[in-house]
Amino acid sequence: MTIETEILVNGLGFPEGPRWHEDRLWFSDMSMSRVMAVDLSGRLEKIVDVPGQPSGLGWLPDGRLLVVSMSDRRLMRLDSDGLSEVADLSRLAPFHCNDMVVDNLGRAYIGNFGFDFGSGAPFVPAAIIMVPPEGDARTVAENMIFPNGTVISPDGRTLIVAETFGSRLSAFDIEPDGSLKNHRVWAKLESVTPDGICLDAKGAVWVASPFTSEILRICEGAKITRRLKLKTRPYACMLGGEDRKTLFLMTAGGTKQNSGQIEFFRVDVPGAGLP
Repeated sequence: MTIETEILVNGLGFPEGPRWHEDRLWFSDMSMSRVMAVDLSGRLEKIVDVPGQPSGLGWLPDGRLLVVSMSDRRLMRLDSDGLSEVADLSRLAPFHCNDMVVDNLGRAYIGNFGFDFGSGAPFVPAAIIMVPPEGDARTVAENMIFPNGTVISPDGRTLIVAETFGSRLSAFDIEPDGSLKNHRVWAKLESVTPDGICLDAKGAVWVASPFTSEILRICEGAKITRRLKLKTRPYACMLGGEDRKTLFLMTAGGTKQNSGQIEFFRVDVPGAGLP
């Protein structure tokens, strides 16, 4: 069925990486090379410019913002005097870095494209890179099929990642040292291209599927409890609002320049876990 959404804000470039934080929705406008925040009245604030194109967002335990800088493959931190480099990921990521989740200890788990799919380059498997707060980056998962949106369970013990071109969600156990073990398929999805994801309090994952213009709620084992068609293409989603029952969608796909927008609708189960 087609869902009728409300529009929080429009006229964006390419919104991605939504995060509900301090009563606002934070996101990366990738094509405009900046991190933004918007409140529930639609009032926008520019947080910081990121010349290398921002993607995944997260926060350290001390409250400082972490930002993935895509094209130059770096993890950046927003300090009082501006952005500074936490880690250069170019030796571990063969192409652009992508989405990220940051755990409660400040460890950042970052995916990457693996290859230049936009130019028709041959497929190359990608890795998930873990960066602790001190910046000593290392690979914690290999042979991923375009790792994208990522969530961590409320107990901090399980990481779930969307493998976009594998049409599946995969899960890992998070070890005490931050390593990822026990790679398994959490949900194999037919005709779905999972991009951004978020987790709810019943353990289901909302999945943005841009190539099919859908938003889906999926339980472990691939049971689909809701499958909603959109008029636009959703690239990411986030449960937020005061009760975390507002599902925000980062969408694009209009014919006009700056056709990106943030849409939303209400759901029954609140968000949980990270981000």
